[in-house]
Formats: sequence, structure tokens, C-alpha cells
Amino acid sequence: MADKIAVIGAGLIGRAWAITFARAGHPVSLYDSEADALRGSLDSIAGMVADLVSSGLLDASESERLRARIAPAESIEAALAGAAHVQENVPENLEIKRAVFARLDALAPPATVLASSSSAILPSLFTETLAGRRRCLVAHPINPPYLIPAVELVPAPWTDPATVERTRRLMEGAGQSPMVMRREIDGFIMNRLQAALLQEAFRLVGEGYASIEDVDIGIRKGLGLRWAFMGPFETIDLNAPGGVIDYVARYEPALRRLARWPTEQGPWAGPLAKRIEAERTRRLPRERLAERQRWRDRRLMALLRHLRADQTEIGA
Repeated sequence: MADKIAVIGAGLIGRAWAITFARAGHPVSLYDSEADALRGSLDSIAGMVADLVSSGLLDASESERLRARIAPAESIEAALAGAAHVQENVPENLEIKRAVFARLDALAPPATVLASSSSAILPSLFTETLAGRRRCLVAHPINPPYLIPAVELVPAPWTDPATVERTRRLMEGAGQSPMVMRREIDGFIMNRLQAALLQEAFRLVGEGYASIEDVDIGIRKGLGLRWAFMGPFETIDLNAPGGVIDYVARYEPALRRLARWPTEQGPWAGPLAKRIEAERTRRLPRERLAERQRWRDRRLMALLRHLRADQTEIGA
């Protein structure tokens, strides 16, 4: 039987992780300190699984078995009992992370891996004082992880390499694509890349060069089409006749100049953020955000279905 997984925190990320692990055959114990959140998460999971079936990404015969593998836990002790891996999904707050990880370290079996879904907080900041700190790391998913397989594995300076390797194998077995960082850095990989893109996007809008829809089109209908199946290094390797070295020789001076382009834009918060929010609200009223999130997930399902078929017909 597959190892038991404890998912702590039953919000959007916790629900998606529960589906991810259960789909791979793991029994999942789902816990949340808010009883109402835990009850509501099971209904949400049922809807998410139904969408997977209707999108052709999950056999109908497997959907009931998947849901049966996810069991709510009445206490954190019950969730942790016998778990080989814990995936924590509490709010992105350092003090909360410290308190939760202290409790997890005290209660979880000694051999259990303790992983956080933190998107920005360095693992060293909330695991340093723990007796079991060598079994702790960040396993940060790209939302939603049941549809997007990339996950960042970020060790603290004291994380046992065996913990990282064990987590890598678990994630690969669950259908994820782990990025194993050699050491921690603020923002990890994905948020650092996203921050650079967002900084330029905010500058282009804030200094009046383009509308937010124009910027979104550039990614949605431009760069994103390639990025759906290859990354930036493969992109540049294919974008010059002689590969990466040729690309660097041709474009490095211009790109380095752009990367250092100064800006007087200032913080994102304030008038610029309010203007962008107002423009987005005109396109999508705030009460329809949840509906649009479901739309996003269904579009991702359609893309995944297409990419899987393409891989068979064209090759990876």
C-alpha cells in the first residue's frame, strides 16, 4: 500500500495537494483547524475531481476511489499518525509557520518528512530551532498543483540530503516535476522569475507604454504559447541558428541593457495598483473571481489533455 500523506490546511492549495497525492494512490489525511473549512473542502474536492473526469484527465471509475482515499481528520494528531510525509498549507505568515512546524515536529513520527508549501518564506526561518530540523524543507507547488506539476524543493542549510531525495521521489511518483534547489534563496525559482516579469509589466503600464490587456496578450498569445512546453533556455537555444552561444552573441547587449533599465515607477501598491485593479474589475467583477478560477482550471485541463496527446504524436 502507498504511504500515507498528511495534508495540513484545507484551503485551495491543501485541497489540490490532497487530489494530487490521492490520484497517485496515497491515502490522504486532510486536517484543518477550522472545522467548517474542512467540511467545505470535501465538497470542493468532489467538484474538482468531477471536472477532471469531464475533461478526460481522470477515468470515471477512478474518481470514486480517489475521493475515498481522502479522509478528514478530527485532530492534527490523527492526521499525523502513521504519515510518511506531511504537506503543510497554513497561511503565509512566519510566526504561524514557526508555531505549526514546532507542533508538527513534536507530534509526527520521527521518520516523517515535514514539507511546507510556503511560496516565499525561507525554510531556515521556521525550522532552525527544531529538534527534527534535518527532516524539514519547502515543497512549493505552482498553483494549482493537481494540474500544474512543477514543484520547488528547497532545503534549509541543515536539511538532510536524504530528505530532499525522498521528497523528490515522492513527488515524481505522484506525477509532479520537482525542481531541486541546491540551496535556499528568497523567492526560490518561480517567484524570482515571476517577480522580474511582473516588475517590467508594472513599469510598462505605470509609465504609460501599454495597457494591462496589451501586456497580458503578449504573454497569453505570445511568450506563453512557447512556455507551455519549453522553458527560457530551450527557447533561446532554438531561437538562433547556432544555439545558446549564438543567441548570446546576437542579443546579450540589448537584453542586458533592458534588464538594467531604470524606472521611476516606485512601489506597486498605491495609485498604480488601484488603477490596474479598476481596469481588471471592469473586465471581471470581483464577485466572479471564483467562477473565473474554475475557468482557469478547466482551461489548464484542456491544455494538459492536448499536451498529452501531442507528446504521443509528436514526442516530448
